[in-house]
Amino acid sequence: MKGSDVNILGVNKSFKDFKVLNDVSLSIKKGEFFSLLGPSGCGKTTLLRIIAGFEFPESGTVLLEDQNVLDLPPEERRVNTVFQNYALFPHLTVFENVAFSMRIKKAQESHIKSKVSEYLELVQLSSHSQKRPSQLSGGQKQRVAIARALINEPSVLLLDEPLSALDAKLRQHMLIELDTIHDQIGITFIYVTHDQQEALSVSDRIAVMNNGELLQIGTPQEIYETPATDFVAKFIGETNLFESEVVAISGDVVTLKMEGLDNVKVTADQLPALGSRVSWTIRPEKIRIALERPKSVKPDINALEGIVEEPIYSGFQSKFWVSTDSGITLKVIKQHADWSDEGPEIEWKDRVWLSFSAEDAYIVELKV
Repeated sequence: MKGSDVNILGVNKSFKDFKVLNDVSLSIKKGEFFSLLGPSGCGKTTLLRIIAGFEFPESGTVLLEDQNVLDLPPEERRVNTVFQNYALFPHLTVFENVAFSMRIKKAQESHIKSKVSEYLELVQLSSHSQKRPSQLSGGQKQRVAIARALINEPSVLLLDEPLSALDAKLRQHMLIELDTIHDQIGITFIYVTHDQQEALSVSDRIAVMNNGELLQIGTPQEIYETPATDFVAKFIGETNLFESEVVAISGDVVTLKMEGLDNVKVTADQLPALGSRVSWTIRPEKIRIALERPKSVKPDINALEGIVEEPIYSGFQSKFWVSTDSGITLKVIKQHADWSDEGPEIEWKDRVWLSFSAEDAYIVELKV
């Protein structure tokens, strides 16, 4: 496996009185596609810049392959960065932009030509080698920036919001290309983004950050299905999040009571105490919506009745906001999966039944 392990140990960073990173520690595996995900100002770009050598922490350690690199300048760290704004030289051709670092190192011309051609082919820009950046699309500029970073053969590639300047469709296309490049090159990628779908789509693992703190590290499935905090549950995708009291426990199924909703059954990895208060979540797509009451309701199935307050048809799916008879509002997503489900049969102000399994509802936090 190419690339380097990256270990961040107890990193703290402040700008004046503002704490940007608060005792952040994480381990990134060699060859991993690892994403730092969080809202603007959460500290993810600052952490990336510390790894690159553009910022210095007040305390902590950054290890690349067990070597502390904090005393090394950026050019000696075998780390390269792809920036959000591409940072291409406008007066140079695509070929010369990619070749720039090799020319600085005074490599032989034949070697430069061979390596630049190799990396332009990798990013599918061989036919654009003599164009200048102004003649390229946003996606093409980003691929030039990636080729220019990779030609130095770093052990770690840092990507700081590299797709944020692109439109939605091009972002999706570039994500696939980026993932393909990672598979071909095999080095460690550390990807900074505020876009949950980007992180979920390409990452081997994700670190969710907020207010300078690391909230959860896990695979995309772990982050989505079993969020560690209320913030993670709300930030990753769409969800319904409620606070309730624990009234019964049977195995890993917990029965909860909240104002307007009694005896809702959910699952828990760590069982709370009877009488304690917890927050729990249920994803909208895990709730079934129908005009008729479910014919058979198993003991671990929650069923409740309500009125559709807002239906939104989006082609491949419909979203419904349903006010239940118990006085709470749930968001529901119904996928239109095949020819037999051509569109919404449920309309505004219809009386509907909602049902979901205790296995799909999950306790997130214990409340004090």
